[in-house]
Amino acid sequence: MTVVIVNNMIVVIVKGDLLADNVKRRMIEQAALSLASKGLQRTSFSEVLEASGAPRGSLYHHFPGGKDELILAALDVAGARAMQQLEAAPATNPAEVVEAFVALWRNVLLRSNFAAGCALAAVTVAAETPDLVARAAAIFRDWRARIAAQLERVGTPTPRAAELATLLIAACEGAVLLARAERSMEPFERTAEMLRQVVGSWRLDPPGS
Repeated sequence: MTVVIVNNMIVVIVKGDLLADNVKRRMIEQAALSLASKGLQRTSFSEVLEASGAPRGSLYHHFPGGKDELILAALDVAGARAMQQLEAAPATNPAEVVEAFVALWRNVLLRSNFAAGCALAAVTVAAETPDLVARAAAIFRDWRARIAAQLERVGTPTPRAAELATLLIAACEGAVLLARAERSMEPFERTAEMLRQVVGSWRLDPPGS
């Protein structure tokens, strides 16, 4: 990277590997978006290249393994981004952890006008290669573990934390699907309310007890 000053303005010139990394990153992020909105089968190389602004011929340069390699990278990005958003939300009790995860998917639905859902789910139901399904499963397991860890930190007993993490993911994934099919937030918000009632009905110990 070269930094120069022109008319009191800092201009950053990115060269070589950094520029290549930026192109690759844009392609991965665009693939993740496409998976969430169009599904696996309709996520195409040409659209990823066009939407990301990547030059023609760059696909197999960055992803010599072809579409599966790109999709694997997109799954990693989508999975990590969801957990980063969740863990960035401050929570002092289990109900707030639940609300943060619910809010994450509510925002996806509303901002996309029901056009987008979960990239992991899209791959799980449509993948024809074991590697893609295995990666989606691994990311879902990571979600369960990380959500359970958050719940434990705010007072949820360990067995209940694992149960609630699994329920939270399964319920929200299904609620997103229903909301997209009906183009309505009603089934999603019903599910969210039931999750609140489940958490409210459990006896939870305060952190550090």
